[in-house]
Order: sequence, then structure tokens, then C-alpha cells
Amino acid sequence: MQMADARAVRPVMLAVGGDSGSGKTTLTRGVVDALGPDLCVSVCLDDYHRFDRASRARLGFTVSHPDCNYLDIAEQHLQMLATGQPVLKPVYDHRTGTFGGMEYLQPRPFVIVEGLFPLFSPLSRACFDIKVMLDPPEELRRAWKIARDTTERGYTVEQVLDDLAAREADSAEFIRPQRRHADIVVRVTQDAGQDDQLSAEVLLRGTVPHPPLANILVDDPHSAMPLTIIRDSDGTPVDCLQVRGDAEPADIERVKQAIWDNIDRPQPLPISLGELRSGRRSETLAITQLLLLYHLLPKVDPS
Repeated sequence: MQMADARAVRPVMLAVGGDSGSGKTTLTRGVVDALGPDLCVSVCLDDYHRFDRASRARLGFTVSHPDCNYLDIAEQHLQMLATGQPVLKPVYDHRTGTFGGMEYLQPRPFVIVEGLFPLFSPLSRACFDIKVMLDPPEELRRAWKIARDTTERGYTVEQVLDDLAAREADSAEFIRPQRRHADIVVRVTQDAGQDDQLSAEVLLRGTVPHPPLANILVDDPHSAMPLTIIRDSDGTPVDCLQVRGDAEPADIERVKQAIWDNIDRPQPLPISLGELRSGRRSETLAITQLLLLYHLLPKVDPS
């Protein structure tokens, strides 16, 4: 039997969690593109579903319940990836609702994991260097899910609405409570009358060091991009960066450049940041993705 490579290097691990349709793939896609395929590999925890779509319908299970997923196998694979070891993982096809062949996955310097349950267990959470939870308003999440599932996954609108109703109890009990374990919580909102103009409230918890923004942002609720201290859902104080879709382009660029200047990279700002499924751009999304890159990439030595 071949021994594990003792020289395996531990990658930097990022978790992006959130309910179905919350924007996980849109957020991670720009980060993956910015890092590049040679440095980054992404993992979708949907691959660890226990049942295919037809079996779930017959059994009355929803994928938002832990028992409908092989979370124990996912935990084992996360531990292996976190220590630089390859895994042989399943593959779930969302277009057909069936499973394909196994995939041999070799970790790269950065491993990005997205799904419903990345922060569900202490064992899973311990694998990650940075943990993110997406928490959009339910009305917006439902609209995003309907648009995605009807255009990309072969559902009718009625089927998506039925699925949302079936999942609601499981989502409330198992998915949304993972929010309390995140280092960063992103709550994106859609500006009135503007389909692709997004604003966001980004909670920066003190569990990890965040980029120094106090010198360019002010604690002023009337500012286009205020950095304030608010009370989190559990009552603890937390930094809150509000990124408004109607912010002045110069203010947006100043914040983006300030974050990028604190990252040890010779390249200019990646152009892939902020790209939406529609082909348009969102500077709110770009800033959120830059915050994640700040936590993944080496920092500039202040000395």
C-alpha cells in the first residue's frame, strides 16, 4: 500500500455556506477565477447527497436535512483535503438530478468549499481557515432560486415553489443556524427597481483579522459606504460594512484598491470580480469577493 506523501502541504481552506439559491456559486466563481485553476480547486458539498432526485421525491426527503447527505464522508474528505491529501469523491449532476462517476480530486494551494452544510459540525468547521455564510432576505433568495432552477436545472416554477415549501422546516432547523459559526456573514439585497443593482451588509466578526478599512471609511450612516459597529443576532458587537449599490464609483474603487493594496500580489485587480450570471457586473459582489481574497492570499508586511 502506498504511504501518504509526508511532504503534502496544507492548503488554505475557505467555506461558503448558505441556503439553496443564496448566491454561493456566484460568489465563489469570481474568487476561483481570480486565483486561477493552477492554484485553486472548488468542491460542492451537493456531491455528497445520499439520494438522487427521484429517490428523494419518493422517500419524502429534502437535501436540506442532514440525513439526506453523507456528511460523515464529506467530513472525512474535508479533513484529507485540509492536510493536503487527495480524495475520490462522488459527483452529483444538478441538471439531471442523478449521480455520475467518481472524481479524483487533488488539493491545490487554495480549496474553496461551498454547500448547505460546510459549518454544520465542529469537525467540518475545524477544517477551514475562513468561514463565510450568505444570508440574503428570503424573498430575494426565493426569486434567485426560481430563476436558477427553471433555467439551469430543468424545473418548472411550480416544482420550485413546492420544493421551497418542502424544505422550509429543514432550512430553518439545520441550514440557517450555521450562520452563527461564520467569520463573515453577507446579506445581499436588491435595490428597488434595479434587477442587477445590489447592496450588501457584510458582518466582519472578530474571529479573524479583517483588512484595515477604518482609515478610508467612516462611522456615518449617511455615507455611501459606512463602516459601523452594530449588534449581531446574538447581541454581540460586530463591524458592519455597508456597500450600497448607488455608491459613487470613485468610493467603490477606493475601497477595492485599499483591500487589494493589503494583499501581497503584483498583479492588478482581477477583472473577473463582480461578474453576475446575467453577464453584468456588481461592484458590491466584487468588494465581497475581494474581502475573501484578502483572507486567502498572503498579506503585505506592514514593516
